[in-house]
Amino acid sequence: MIDYNLDAAHSILYMRPTSALAAEDFVKIAEAVDPHIEATGGLAGVIIEVPTFTGWESFGALVAHFRLIRDHHKYVSKVAVVTDSTLVKLIESLASHFVAAEVRQFPWGETEVATQWILGDSTLPLVVS
Repeated sequence: MIDYNLDAAHSILYMRPTSALAAEDFVKIAEAVDPHIEATGGLAGVIIEVPTFTGWESFGALVAHFRLIRDHHKYVSKVAVVTDSTLVKLIESLASHFVAAEVRQFPWGETEVATQWILGDSTLPLVVS
């Protein structure tokens, strides 16, 4: 399951996986963001807050996840992954080769810093992952 919130004013989608990811999660996220993307042309960013990797409920959920990425990555400018999980850091590193967005990892608890990065605060220190 993924808790999510679209901050339409700043054009940021916040996602917080809470358990194994289900195919329906990705359908609901697409239904929430598609009207915003249609109206504005895209998202400034996506912030994924995940303390540990939750995995997928099924192979169908994994396919739905990849489909969401395939269909939406060109409409997202930046992706921030807020985690201390080494597995998620590896996935984030691999994803950066397949998506149009700039991808950056932030330490767990640094969601506000990630938000400022998406909003263009160039005074932020670089985070070394």
